[in-house]
Amino acid sequence: MHGALLVLILLNVLAVVLESVQALRDAYGRVFIAFEVFSVAVFSIEYLARLWACTADPRYAHPLFGRLRYLVSPLALVDLAAILPTYLLFMDADLRVVRALRLLRLARLGKIGRYSEASVVLMRVLRAKREEMIVTLSLVALLGVIFASLAYFAEHQAQPEAFPDIPHALWWAFVTITTVGYGDLSPVTPLGKAIGVCTAVLGILMIALPTGVLGAAFVEELNRRGKKDAICPHCGKPL
Repeated sequence: MHGALLVLILLNVLAVVLESVQALRDAYGRVFIAFEVFSVAVFSIEYLARLWACTADPRYAHPLFGRLRYLVSPLALVDLAAILPTYLLFMDADLRVVRALRLLRLARLGKIGRYSEASVVLMRVLRAKREEMIVTLSLVALLGVIFASLAYFAEHQAQPEAFPDIPHALWWAFVTITTVGYGDLSPVTPLGKAIGVCTAVLGILMIALPTGVLGAAFVEELNRRGKKDAICPHCGKPL
């Protein structure tokens, strides 16, 4: 059952992508609509079934308040986001709103986390290392503000249109820290170029920090799961 729902989710994402092509939408519009109706029916039944059966979980044991608590849980909100846009499509005729709601159907991709083992492992890793990730992201944000301020003071006189203020310089700082470097903004003064070099080098170091943290966490999680699934070769019981 989980495998079938996972395939249906992926097919829905593919349908949203293909439907954005005007030629395909004109030629197979009815097919897309029929598939959407079928998918929403399946996801709606699944949503209602989970809401009905959630009281089996001790956290939602109360027949009324337990279900209300389940409705605001993260996974239940993802399930709701997967079906709500389609129901809203039938209530609004504004084409701009319709296009936005069609794109919101991509929220169904979030349901993969319920059925994909890899997504479960990823969420456990992120949950276990959330404090380290918050510290790392805070350092990146702090560096961005510092180097944006330095770049503003170094480049404002030479490029007042490119670096008119610190908020505009933040764009340059973050694309440099993340080593993207779009090239739309670049320092021209010697001091500005020196600041740019320091920003790029420290950016590489900052990107390496969460990579190491997450890599070590993945190894720990996989080792833990390996030990959990280990079977004694003599008695056949879990170790």
